Amino acid sequence: MPLLEVDNLSTWFHTRNGVVKAVDKVSFSVDNGETLAIVGESGSGKSVCCYSLLGLIPMPPGRIESGTAHFNGRDLLGLSERQLRGIRGSQIATIFQDPMTSLNPYLSIGEQLIEPLIYHRELSRKDAKVRAVSMLDEVGIPEPEQRFDRYPHEFSGGMRQRVMIAMALIAEPRLLIADEPTTALDVTIQAQTLKLIADLQSRRNLAVIFISHDLAVVAGIADKVAVMKAGGIVEYNSADNIFNHPQHPYTHALLAAVPSGSKLGDHKPGGDTSQSHTLDQALQNQTPQNQIPQTPAPQTSLLEISHLKTWFGETKGRKNNDTIVKAVDDVCLSVQRHEILGIVGESGSGKSTLGRSILQLVKPTSGSVKFTGDELCTLSARAMNPYRRRMQMIFQDPYASLNPRMSVLDALAEPLLYHRLANRKTVLSQVLTLMDDVGLVSSSLRKYPHEFSGGQRQRIAIGRAIATKPELIIADEPVSALDVTIQAQILKLLLELVDKHNLTMLFISHDLSVVRYICDRVAVMHQGKLIESGDTETLWHQPQQTYTQQLLAAVPSLLRPPN
Repeated sequence: MPLLEVDNLSTWFHTRNGVVKAVDKVSFSVDNGETLAIVGESGSGKSVCCYSLLGLIPMPPGRIESGTAHFNGRDLLGLSERQLRGIRGSQIATIFQDPMTSLNPYLSIGEQLIEPLIYHRELSRKDAKVRAVSMLDEVGIPEPEQRFDRYPHEFSGGMRQRVMIAMALIAEPRLLIADEPTTALDVTIQAQTLKLIADLQSRRNLAVIFISHDLAVVAGIADKVAVMKAGGIVEYNSADNIFNHPQHPYTHALLAAVPSGSKLGDHKPGGDTSQSHTLDQALQNQTPQNQIPQTPAPQTSLLEISHLKTWFGETKGRKNNDTIVKAVDDVCLSVQRHEILGIVGESGSGKSTLGRSILQLVKPTSGSVKFTGDELCTLSARAMNPYRRRMQMIFQDPYASLNPRMSVLDALAEPLLYHRLANRKTVLSQVLTLMDDVGLVSSSLRKYPHEFSGGQRQRIAIGRAIATKPELIIADEPVSALDVTIQAQILKLLLELVDKHNLTMLFISHDLSVVRYICDRVAVMHQGKLIESGDTETLWHQPQQTYTQQLLAAVPSLLRPPN
């Protein structure tokens, strides 16, 4: 008997605008020790399908219309809330997509980690702390003893996701529902995390439902794949058949949308999806140095960064016991006009802090940032206002950067009205144009952020950033929450905007395949320092630093060997 068997599950939402069939007649099964991947675009019903099993959808407006979900001999859909509480966390654990909205901002990380051990395993507080610290170390949190008492806002996005994974695995459940568990992780930690889940799966015969838009990750871990579209499963087969012999046109479209190859080459989303991105194969297929296409060097710099330092002092409540965190440490960088410069590195390497320091959202400790020759580091907040329209940022977490009380119309109209790029008569048409550019339907004009999926919220954030037609965009993981088809659209949109409006972009990302596709040059950061930079293809084929080689070697491949 399967550990979990779902039959004819339908979850509908009854709204003012009618009935939304989020999940419609879905059936699948998961055996002990098996990994089922559920893939599809944002809004296809992947997350709602799994959350329905544990009673985690809001009722109303949600309602389970039909179906059964037998887990270990019990129908989850027929259990009371109290019975489900005994199963959630201990027997079925969930890694949620957005760690910042899942973690309690008022409790330390340690308190949240030991809670399931005390509640479900009845461990003492002392033993629970030992296990929690060990788990933090397993998922790659540095200095776990010290970070045990830190709060969620003190962690980077990737590190918060690692904490969520630790919380899900700490009680050693029988079934793990992983909803985009590696979205915010860099490739090396992603590889470690997937190995951690696989090791635990092997030791405990753990079943895994892996929800993801990263098809390369799915290709490396899944036994079976269910492809969802508009609430239904359009293809359900073994991973070997899905990746080597897809049957449904929608599955073909998903695989074709994965970024493949270089910006300078012929490989675009929708091109050859059989190309591997691993370091070994990249070196085997290496283009001779004199044949690598070169981008003509721009003549003028838009941004000049000299010896930039952004340090944070963290006081632990004792005199003369301050810890200095060197988030950005003596970085020198030049960004040319009409260039897309990629910034890569592990979580906590200082990528996002560098972007915020350039925009003066975080005041640098020392150094220089010159934009079109003007020094920004010496300017007051008011003096920075004229530069705000010309320099925009796409933040990593759209839910945290969007105002929950503002509709899409209000959110996109605000920068246009504030910078006087539109008036009350013209703003609606401009907002509708922005929505069309970023792939949002006009019928969602009056909706609020909580009514959108994670990928749709990121599209709203991108629309806000491009609204003012800035000269410089700092994009901090702009496509990390997007499914591959929308990611391809957004990347294409960004490239078109760069060409059409002569934009310059700093593209911060942990997805090296995306970086290779969109960026002209790449700079690699490690522990706050810039350790290597160069032309994208040259760096890909001839990385000089061991750390860069490790990053490239950890990139997952879409290729899956046939049986």
